[in-house]
Amino acid sequence: MLARAKRLYSFFTILFFLLGLLPYSFYENCLAQGLSLYTPYPKISVPPGESIDYSIDLINNSNAIKTSDISVVGLPKDWSYELKSGNWDVAQLSVLPKEKKSFNLKVNVPVKVNKGAFQFRVQAKGYASLPLTVLVSEQGGYKTGFSSDQRNMEGAANSMFTFNATLRNQTADNQVYALTAQALPGWNVSFKANGKQVSSVDMVANQTQNITVEIDPPDETKAGSYKVPVLATTANTSANLEFEVVIKGSYKMELTTPTGLLSTDVTAGESKRVQLALKNSGSADLKNVEMKFSAPANWDVVFEPAKIPLLRPGATVDVFATIKADKKAIAGDYVTELEAKTPEISSKASFRISVETSLLWGWLGIMIILAAIACVYYLIRKYGRR
Repeated sequence: MLARAKRLYSFFTILFFLLGLLPYSFYENCLAQGLSLYTPYPKISVPPGESIDYSIDLINNSNAIKTSDISVVGLPKDWSYELKSGNWDVAQLSVLPKEKKSFNLKVNVPVKVNKGAFQFRVQAKGYASLPLTVLVSEQGGYKTGFSSDQRNMEGAANSMFTFNATLRNQTADNQVYALTAQALPGWNVSFKANGKQVSSVDMVANQTQNITVEIDPPDETKAGSYKVPVLATTANTSANLEFEVVIKGSYKMELTTPTGLLSTDVTAGESKRVQLALKNSGSADLKNVEMKFSAPANWDVVFEPAKIPLLRPGATVDVFATIKADKKAIAGDYVTELEAKTPEISSKASFRISVETSLLWGWLGIMIILAAIACVYYLIRKYGRR
């Protein structure tokens, strides 16, 4: 009897030893025959202070309804989580045969955290365990993040340069950030948050705020590359961001006459040819300059040339405008707007035009008056003595 007991003891000892050699995944697969857990993102890399939203499926592989408690095990200290299905906090789920039930796990990574890999598990008690790994990409601490996807822009001096930046309070406390810029004299830098111009923003811990930075250089700024540092500061932390503005030149032109005189006269129904002077007074090329006009009804203006393909900085070109007045225009002063226009800039010249009536009508009036006098004289001679 004693020998038999010894043999049974030896058998179970060897059995438990062999079972102990089997990998943990073997037991997981055995449990998974009832319920299993699945997520497409078992390993995620995030910065400190980030919140991770996992979508997890609880899958019923059996032919019967299965119910299990859902929990998170092994979460690092100071980390927090929420388990939700729909709008409800959940601790237990039931799944119909051969179906699945989805739930969400939100894991909050603290701001103060070491760089490295952190592991924990989601468990369906008695059935399955889902290992998850979070890689914290950098050492956490008491700091502020300030970043922008586009920090370089190119344009004319009279352009507005608009940059989009992201400010992040990566501290554990609420902060009030003062926004300032170290720009050259004459440069105007403004900040906008939520569509409103601001000089500071209030941010709770771990909040992200979109900031619009508008940089307006003086119109006379010479061509070149200019750095504009921008700062977000509090009493405890700060961050800076540097933008680069590349000035190609300035767009400016003047439309006038060689003498500066902007008035003329014309006879109703006739035309007057006016000489104009178009000057590029900026520091950038002007391309495809079109000549346009605004005149009284039934008036017309023809330009020679009507379009200037290229006008170099400092260059002046002569443009002739033939202004034709309405033949029914009465005597008086009229205004005609002449304009030179490009996609970037335009210049206008307002002409005051005095309209005179035709001499033909004057002579015709005199002849009618003389004819009337002659008629009266004839009638007096013929019938005056009776």
